[in-house]
Amino acid sequence: MPGYKTRKLQIDIGAFSGRLRALRDRNQYAKSDSITKSEGISSANWSLFGQLWPASLVLAGVVKKLKLKERRILELGCGLGLPSLILQWRGANITASDHHPLSKDFLDYNAALNDLPNVPYLHLPWSETPRDIGRFELILGSDILYERDHPAQLAELVQVLAAPSAKVLITCPGRRYRNQFSRAMKEQGFQLNETRLAFEEGEVAPYRGRLLSYQRHA
Repeated sequence: MPGYKTRKLQIDIGAFSGRLRALRDRNQYAKSDSITKSEGISSANWSLFGQLWPASLVLAGVVKKLKLKERRILELGCGLGLPSLILQWRGANITASDHHPLSKDFLDYNAALNDLPNVPYLHLPWSETPRDIGRFELILGSDILYERDHPAQLAELVQVLAAPSAKVLITCPGRRYRNQFSRAMKEQGFQLNETRLAFEEGEVAPYRGRLLSYQRHA
């Protein structure tokens, strides 16, 4: 799909040193009415998937330290897929998901750019109930609670996709809808541990950003 320009970013997270292809800026837009209408993506939001957001960097740093324990892992709204790529580099059982028409292309390109096997990918609109993809012991997301409908949609996805014993990790830059999501998660038996984190260089406490860690035991 022509009509956009890209750049390559240097990424250094712990022992991982690699590169990531991203859209050059937030004004990049490849017009395709049939695709954008079918996916519900406006021209104003089209380029958001192709940026490296602070929440994704924070989540990548978190998953770099996770104990994998043979968990089946799913990243929701992966965008460029940095956390998924870090987990692939670590040898995890990771599946990435998004609904943007170019997410898989960028994810595959970035895996090859870092000499990694392709990350398994699911086209997963949050408004649709997924079927026959099994359950996951760990579900991840970065800055995925920014719209009014997101808490209910994501809570429904967790209900369908989370294993009886599961953890959900979300890096959130202080979105107001996080409390609504936390209440829905509590109804599913998840306990919340919330940690304040700096998302931007130079931030001082008290930080707006949070690592939301939801845990449920069977």
